Amino acid sequence: MNKGERIIRAYSPKDCLAIMALFYDTVHTVCARDYTEEQLCAWAPKEADPEKWATSFRSRVALVAAEGGEIVGFGDVDESGYLDRLYVCSDRQRRGIGTELCDRLEAAVKGDRVSVNVSLTAKAFFEARGYHTLKERYVLRNGVALFQAQMVKNLNSSS
Repeated sequence: MNKGERIIRAYSPKDCLAIMALFYDTVHTVCARDYTEEQLCAWAPKEADPEKWATSFRSRVALVAAEGGEIVGFGDVDESGYLDRLYVCSDRQRRGIGTELCDRLEAAVKGDRVSVNVSLTAKAFFEARGYHTLKERYVLRNGVALFQAQMVKNLNSSS
């Protein structure tokens, strides 16, 4: 593999801490334009439980994007078609990593639709992929209200 070549592979338990660090960094940098510091800290606290993360990844199709051996993105989807997480490293945004991960996660879905709860920051990305908003709401994370849009995409439609 070339130094900068991107690979998409299945999640491995050894990836967990790097993924958690990527998540924290991405939320606190990329999402800072749309959320307050209090909201960012509630969404992505500095201390998180690695075992809880690892357990959730084991129960889903979880993929990792790596370039030169470094994890630059990750995502996961469950058997019902719920896309739980999709994050790309803050310094690798807009390079097709999220698109490639999402394409593969959608392809892994056995049903005919994918659902996702997205941040204000991610909403345009999913709209561009053909997702439609069902409902916008505020959810509590660690006692702090965060904007969230419930979105869905029909996978087998001709539209």
